[in-house]
Amino acid sequence: MGVRTALDAVLDAPTIIEGMHAADDLAFESGRDPGARTIRMLDRVLRGDDELAAIAATHALAGMLDREAARVLARLLADERPFLREHAAWALGSGLPRYEAFGALLGMVGSGGFAGMLAQRTLEQWSGFAPAPLVTGIEGALLGIDDPAARARLVETLGLVRDPLATAPLLRVATDRSEESGARAAAVSALGQRPGATGVVAALDAIARRDARLADIARLALADVERSGPPRRRTAPGVTAAQLFLHADIDPELRSAGAGDNGGIATLLVRLGDALVRDPATGVDRVITLSRGSTAQALDDLAAAEGSDGRGHEYGRIPLLHDPVPAADAWPLRVATRRGIRRILRAAGGVDVIHLRMADVGSLAAVDVARELGTPFVFSLAPDPHGVIESLDRSGRLPRTGFGGVDHAEHFWFRARLVQRLAANAAHAVLFPRPRLEEDLRRLVGVDLAAHPASRTIVPEGVDVDAIDRAVREAEAHRRGATAGPAIEELRRLVGALAPERHGLPLILSVGRLHRVKGMATLVETWANGPLASRANLLVVGGDLDAPSADEREQLGRIDAAVPVGDRARRGLMLPGHRPNEVVARWLAAARIGVPGLVAPDGLYVCASLKEEFGIALLEALAAGLFVVAPESGGPATYVDDGETGVLTATWDPARLGAALDGALDAAGRPDVDDGVDGRAERAREMVRSRFTVERMAGTLGEVYRGVVVDEADLLASAGSLG
Repeated sequence: MGVRTALDAVLDAPTIIEGMHAADDLAFESGRDPGARTIRMLDRVLRGDDELAAIAATHALAGMLDREAARVLARLLADERPFLREHAAWALGSGLPRYEAFGALLGMVGSGGFAGMLAQRTLEQWSGFAPAPLVTGIEGALLGIDDPAARARLVETLGLVRDPLATAPLLRVATDRSEESGARAAAVSALGQRPGATGVVAALDAIARRDARLADIARLALADVERSGPPRRRTAPGVTAAQLFLHADIDPELRSAGAGDNGGIATLLVRLGDALVRDPATGVDRVITLSRGSTAQALDDLAAAEGSDGRGHEYGRIPLLHDPVPAADAWPLRVATRRGIRRILRAAGGVDVIHLRMADVGSLAAVDVARELGTPFVFSLAPDPHGVIESLDRSGRLPRTGFGGVDHAEHFWFRARLVQRLAANAAHAVLFPRPRLEEDLRRLVGVDLAAHPASRTIVPEGVDVDAIDRAVREAEAHRRGATAGPAIEELRRLVGALAPERHGLPLILSVGRLHRVKGMATLVETWANGPLASRANLLVVGGDLDAPSADEREQLGRIDAAVPVGDRARRGLMLPGHRPNEVVARWLAAARIGVPGLVAPDGLYVCASLKEEFGIALLEALAAGLFVVAPESGGPATYVDDGETGVLTATWDPARLGAALDGALDAAGRPDVDDGVDGRAERAREMVRSRFTVERMAGTLGEVYRGVVVDEADLLASAGSLG
């Protein structure tokens, strides 16, 4: 193909996704022709206005393994464009250390953020080749920096240098009571990774006994030292599986569902873990669900893991040593995440398989642990963030000349490459059903499903149908005159607080995180600015209204602009914030069945997401018998019968979303020719009951996990025979 042809393919790509794929060919061709002419061509692109092509050129330089190309990359660390500095810091990690880049990379580490994580990752990769200059550079940087957060990040980076040279400065920081607590905590945590080093255990023991602020962190570090050898052997015969979602406060009662990043995935993992261990046919004896938590919770979970009989659904908290942050901002917590995952898995005696579900910092850290412990992993492969990129591109909101700025905020390029890496290294890929599955994965992700069909399984997600059925029975009983339970009574208060003329209207309901991708603000704007506002009230469930994240504040700002807080009661908008799953189930049922005197029957459920890989909340709505509006692409198109159980539309287009909402509300209350409104609702409920239960999902995943374990055993046996 040649460099010129590959570069033209990037520059002339008709879509953002095609340009990103063409960047792979450009990197390959640049590596084949690493001469001065190639560097000049790429340098010209770097100086141009096409930000997509500039990023492609940056990574093409990294693929050249050429001294002059590396100098150009190092120069980009001082570029005025933040997105290029970020990509240069990432790209440099694929080559040998560049000593002239150490200072700039350490400066990025100190500044933090996603770019700081990338710079730290590159320095970690270089530390095995150049430990002495890195330790010296960090010690020098600490002399001139007073900011506590920056000092903590630099000390954390020092802890990634495995060479004994780093032990003495870590001990000094850890035991220096005049040092800021963040830097000391980073040093204490790092010392836990240095078993056998002189003075480490004594220092950690002293801190655990005498320093109240750092005692729990020191105890975790001591636990790391004690478990540095081979994991203890498990005795249970069945499969032990770990599943991970870092960005949620997951608990068996799902008390935080819908707040921050506590969305459908948190609900799914709780229900799925229970189902996997409940049914002996799955072959799974033990599930460990990993999520964020405090140091105190982590210590309790370690004790529970060590005392476990190897059966049941257990929870392991990963202490991030940081206040909870949205998933998009959690990348700097990579090191703490990796240590936390490693700690709980070793305490559990190891696991047979880890299931990773998304391209986030949790998966980035977990794949390192899986490689270190020799544990195979399963990956839920989906075109994410590719689907969002395509939607934004189609809508005109992602121009090539502005791609760098959006990528700097959303990390699209890194996440897309992480998906490719996870898919390539997974022992098995789990796929969501979608209408054009093979075509979409090939076109969007660049994965050919036909290449390894035995290691791919389509697994529809599932919901707890029994919980929905209980909710429906309660709503029906209230319609017949029974006293309302707490959830329906709260709904009565919410609707009762609206203007009297709003009483008796049907309810449009949407449940999920307050995030741009979920389209909650778009839904409110579309409802408020169209004729639908006079026909139905709108209930948006989700978000932490008391302490909203940056994403939640952005959505709430748009919602307030569309319907000011003082006008909500008059106009029929309700925003109660997040609610537990059992409450949501009863509100779904009440939206279909009605609430006497306040809510008319035959309401509507709306998912206005830019993309929805499958849609747990949508399935729960259908299980309650609600008519739904859903994205026309992705998983919903495989189970929403367009025109019968719901309406599929381009949710990214407000005009089409508005038309779909209006038509759907008409259809929801219109009797079916054959069996009426109730018959249509019952068909939706039966569809979920027969195809999308969490028990059915558990059965399929159990088969996948058992197959991975067998394949891994065969691989180890083959390796042993060769040895």
